[in-house]
Amino acid sequence: MCGAVRYRIHSEPETLYACHCTDCQRRGGTAFALSLVVRREAVESTGETVLNATKLADGRIKQSRFCVKCATRLWGEPVTNPAFAIVQPGTLDDTSWLRPVAHIWTRSAQPWLEFPADALKFATQPPEAWKVLFKLWRER
Repeated sequence: MCGAVRYRIHSEPETLYACHCTDCQRRGGTAFALSLVVRREAVESTGETVLNATKLADGRIKQSRFCVKCATRLWGEPVTNPAFAIVQPGTLDDTSWLRPVAHIWTRSAQPWLEFPADALKFATQPPEAWKVLFKLWRER
């Protein structure tokens, strides 16, 4: 938000999906989160960031990279798969091309939300989630 951190992604994303789980709703303070998965090595940034780790009620650890000046969440760094970063795509300069390939955890979606007619929806986490979501992105 403040512009102190700038970043560039040097490769094609692996996938983009919308997550409606209650963790994403709480973390973002909104109805759902968009997640743009990219190779971690493809993210180049300038400006000072801080890594925050949060332990969830079920024991999972969520790590997020924030701007130290304004606390904007820029991307997540998955503990279970450090080769990837999960960019908050709303922080991109150009968001006009964003269209998620699927919506996950739709059983937790806000009741007022209307999904696009052609949206692929999963009530929970799809089995082998990233494998499925990566494939959907390649086939879009």
